[in-house]
Amino acid sequence: MVGTQDQHKPREGPVHRAAMIAGLLYLVVVATGMFNLGYVSSQIPLHGDPQTVLQHLLQSATLLRLGVVADLSCNAAFLILPLALYWLLGATNRKAALLMVALAVVQVPIAFVNATHRLDLLWLLGDAARSGTLGTDQIRLQVMLALHAYRNGLLVLEVFWGLWLAPLGYLVLRCGFLPRVLGVLLMLGCLGYLFDFVGTLLVPAYPSSALADYINLPAAMGEIGTCLWLLVMGARGSAGLIRPTAR
Repeated sequence: MVGTQDQHKPREGPVHRAAMIAGLLYLVVVATGMFNLGYVSSQIPLHGDPQTVLQHLLQSATLLRLGVVADLSCNAAFLILPLALYWLLGATNRKAALLMVALAVVQVPIAFVNATHRLDLLWLLGDAARSGTLGTDQIRLQVMLALHAYRNGLLVLEVFWGLWLAPLGYLVLRCGFLPRVLGVLLMLGCLGYLFDFVGTLLVPAYPSSALADYINLPAAMGEIGTCLWLLVMGARGSAGLIRPTAR
């Protein structure tokens, strides 16, 4: 009986390390994502006179390069994050955990391809700078196309940003060692991202509405909260974790 009980007892050390790894990966994703999507994107105009836009971009070339580095770093970390979360949460519900991994991993190639639009933009800016002018009308048009292609790619990615939060939120809600409110926020975040996608695509007035500014707040609170809980409280909650077993 003692041997059987020891066999099924959670090994707190390895599980705590897994919680910390997941928390650190989530921290990289959150920090780089906020810098790229929150700060860098806010400094890049999408509308207005193409010549004025090009002037602004030439002055912000270094910031754009930092944004590309943050973008690629975010997606590299996000490729590993769902695997770490699977180790932690897979025992709660194996099917939901597999769905979470699938919906997370499938978006990474799309995100890497989308980052090439920023690289194209940097090449166009370099060409304009080398010429000593603001470029021809064709270059200005290509710059605007690259800007909007990147933004359209983000709009497509919003679907997957939302979908993977549904199984993740369910697992957080059911696992017993993370606050249930985080699971609720993550699942609401799924709906928020999907609503934002539909509203942006179908309702012209939606992007400038007050709702658009707050619709993704539950997702942000849920993801940042989960990240911090894994980092700060992982050790205290490790006794409730069980490594997933083959079924």
